[in-house]
Amino acid sequence: MAFVPLVPIGDALNRIADERTVAEHRAAVGALEERLRVRRREVEAGWGASYVERVHKKGKLTARERLARLADPGTRTLETGTFTNYGETFPGDQKSPAAGVVTAFARVEGRWCMVIANDNTVASGAWWPRTPEKIQRAQMMALRLRLPTIYLVDCSGLFLPEQSKSFPGARGAGHIFKMNSLLSASGVPQLAGVFGDCIAGGGYMPIISDRVYMTEQAYMVIAGAALIKGAKSQKITSLDIGGPEVHVHQSGCADVRVPDDDTLLACLRRDVARLPTSGAAFYRGEAAPIDPRFAPSELAGLLPADHREAYDAHQVLARLVDQSLFWEVMPEVGEEMICGIGRVAGLYAGFVINRQGLVGDPEHLGRRRPAGILYRGGIAKISAFSRACNDDGIPLVWLQDISGFDIGREAEAHGLLAYGSSLIYTNSTNATPMFTVLLRKASGAGYYAMSGLPYDPVVQLSTTLSRLSVMEGRTLAIAAFNTKLDDDFQIMATDPAERAKIEAGMRETEARIEGDMDPFVAARQMDTDEIVELGDLRTYLAALVEMSYQGTGYRRVKNPRIWSMHDLRELVGGVRGGR
Repeated sequence: MAFVPLVPIGDALNRIADERTVAEHRAAVGALEERLRVRRREVEAGWGASYVERVHKKGKLTARERLARLADPGTRTLETGTFTNYGETFPGDQKSPAAGVVTAFARVEGRWCMVIANDNTVASGAWWPRTPEKIQRAQMMALRLRLPTIYLVDCSGLFLPEQSKSFPGARGAGHIFKMNSLLSASGVPQLAGVFGDCIAGGGYMPIISDRVYMTEQAYMVIAGAALIKGAKSQKITSLDIGGPEVHVHQSGCADVRVPDDDTLLACLRRDVARLPTSGAAFYRGEAAPIDPRFAPSELAGLLPADHREAYDAHQVLARLVDQSLFWEVMPEVGEEMICGIGRVAGLYAGFVINRQGLVGDPEHLGRRRPAGILYRGGIAKISAFSRACNDDGIPLVWLQDISGFDIGREAEAHGLLAYGSSLIYTNSTNATPMFTVLLRKASGAGYYAMSGLPYDPVVQLSTTLSRLSVMEGRTLAIAAFNTKLDDDFQIMATDPAERAKIEAGMRETEARIEGDMDPFVAARQMDTDEIVELGDLRTYLAALVEMSYQGTGYRRVKNPRIWSMHDLRELVGGVRGGR
């Protein structure tokens, strides 16, 4: 077995914190996660029971029922983009739960797949503002991980009252078809099942797929019967125009007609079973997935809801990696950052996490400085580690709890701009799959440098504690009103009315920024891919890491004997440890 010096990390929760502290943390996190569960159920209900009943009366299944029957029995599907458009209303005071489309990772015949399913309980599966972007985001995840992509199509076309927000633009609805093409060009299998409406853009989406199935209720048309009646005064049904009789037997735009939803789903499962099996078992070797020694559910008692309170980052890792075994790389430098290797579900993954609390200052011996900030040594370390993970083909997980970069005269003299640019360049050009988790703070350029969403991680997850912003609300209010404050940040105006106006403006700005940092705001705007419970974090990471190893031959994956990681260890004078 290749020598990878994994060693035990972490402690039992009762050795880290007293019962009262743990209870307080659990209560605070529990309230936030209950809100998450309530809102998730709200989204999953679509437009409600009456619309579900209407679908069933047509002899059809809902999108989530189709997804559940497509996935392997007893497995869990992992949705992304659940809260896209959450809380927004559109003309007619209408809402679009999950933007009217379900996108989810699902295990089908033992292979992880990306499933994209129009929610036929929400405006008959129409495309709302952000629906195209959500579909494209799912397609990009599939492309990056080479996951078979399955479209469950039941789409009435664009939600026309808001077409200006979903039709034009670089990521308008038409970009979906470019993504279809890029997936095809990269050899990613695409399967499509058409269950009902498939109008206009919805009609184009299945066509590039490798196999297209249609039920007897399905039709694919550039323009539906209503539009043709208005344009050409012809009375004809959409099934007459583009049903399975036309597209399976005449046009060749579809391959197979089937009687109903269940039969179509069985056909899709059969096709996936014909694909190559996952490479994950090969890369695991003799290492079976093993749970951490400390339960992931303990993260809710470990992480303080108050972002100003510190915790031990090693304890977080101990609740994510197999057997709580971890190889910390280059611990001698950049103490504010922890990086290293652990197994997740039996497969190697790299981890980078911000240390919290106070750390030593190598520039001023005997002095301490706050962690959760990027300094020169930490930036250099994680840049080298990120490059090594890319070189070795190790998927990389970024666990963010960061306030930003160090600032001030000394920081500029140390060249933090250049060091930060090196890290950004590295993360921008890496080919290995990278995944980002916003544990709590995700502030300023630190959010960018640690592979925030603008730097294209395959998936970015948020917890209910996440706070995504340029800076904290009070700090931003001071910056916004800086011209009205003195050097001590006190209001310069002497007129009582003017002072009151400035004070009110600062309070309003601070409150608005604090509101904007709610993770549901980020999720609504697609500034993060999914909000997860802390106890679910390992489940998501285990799935994503396995997906990274499922496909073979499309990227470099080195065996551990020849990792660049070992070179880093020797160069910093590492001492040999266990296995």
